[in-house]
Amino acid sequence: MKVAIVHDWLTNMGGAERVISYLHSLFPTAPIYTLVYNEDKMDDEFKEMDIRTSFLQKIPFSKTNYQKLLPLMPLAVEQFDFSEYDLVISSSTSVAKGIITNTDTVHICYCNTPMRYAWDMYHFYRKDKNPIFRGIISIIMNYIRIWDRVSADRVDYFIANSNNVAKRIKKHYRRESKVIYPPVNTDFYTPNDKSEDFYLVVSRLVPYKRIDIVIKAFNQLGLPLKIIGDGSEFDNLKNIARDNIEFKGRVSDQEVRNYYRKCKAFIFPGEEDFGITPVEAQACGKPVIAYGKGGVLETIIDGETGKFFYQAKVESLLAAVKEFEKDIDSYDSETIRNHALKFSRDEFKEKIINLVEEAYKGY
Repeated sequence: MKVAIVHDWLTNMGGAERVISYLHSLFPTAPIYTLVYNEDKMDDEFKEMDIRTSFLQKIPFSKTNYQKLLPLMPLAVEQFDFSEYDLVISSSTSVAKGIITNTDTVHICYCNTPMRYAWDMYHFYRKDKNPIFRGIISIIMNYIRIWDRVSADRVDYFIANSNNVAKRIKKHYRRESKVIYPPVNTDFYTPNDKSEDFYLVVSRLVPYKRIDIVIKAFNQLGLPLKIIGDGSEFDNLKNIARDNIEFKGRVSDQEVRNYYRKCKAFIFPGEEDFGITPVEAQACGKPVIAYGKGGVLETIIDGETGKFFYQAKVESLLAAVKEFEKDIDSYDSETIRNHALKFSRDEFKEKIINLVEEAYKGY
């Protein structure tokens, strides 16, 4: 069986890119097709993979400002030729699922989410823009939504990365999907006995992640906070942070694990489709204080492996941290770790292979 893997873009390491890495380990001879590839921002393992890019790669600013090329992305992804493959697995948060395959090729889409900016977060993305730009966005996104809905019919089998995303697939695409949680490297992310008195954030620093809420809350609390990651909001966030908040930038996986192990608790303020970092923190035996919406409702047990706050506001997070400080002794590292094992790589591998075999035999 000849296999190919498709991903929207490879321009930064995140949860979706870790899924790609593990999928490639299951199908090591499969080439990876992607619109844009920024080698400097990806882990070294990607340098050993057969990565094939679209014509967008040749546009000078594409590696860093690929979002501005959205109107061209449907055209670009449709140019990939998969006629020689028996199976194509697309990993999609945007346009990857819109590939064109022939009648004899099975297309399985691992859907991280239907396009956020076209559907659920459309109004969030356009609300702060000036009237002219909002008008342009409205016209472009009308076309993108039509294409997105039509292209969903090109997928033979949908996999959702959570029940949360399965609901969106049903809502926006009118398709059923099988839920298979993303693989978390629970063999790598493990506990130790070294804890220190700081809270931790690991995230891309972009607006919808809502790291601003955490900074404003900890400015008031005065408690030590370390933030790992970079992104477009790095300078803005650093400018509003007080001395108790330390920015570490982008660090290695080994360093991230070290911070997970040492932190008092992990803070997760945004709404995510699944959210791998809270599970990594739990695999290290650490509780998570999270905004109680989205994928975390499936990965965190409130009062046992973490604590939820239910409004995306500074005051709500403040109250949650203060309550956590009072109840900190009630959280058991072993219990938290055991819960995270439900999202292991072995679980993912077994379910993916079973689905691929069933899909290919039944096609």
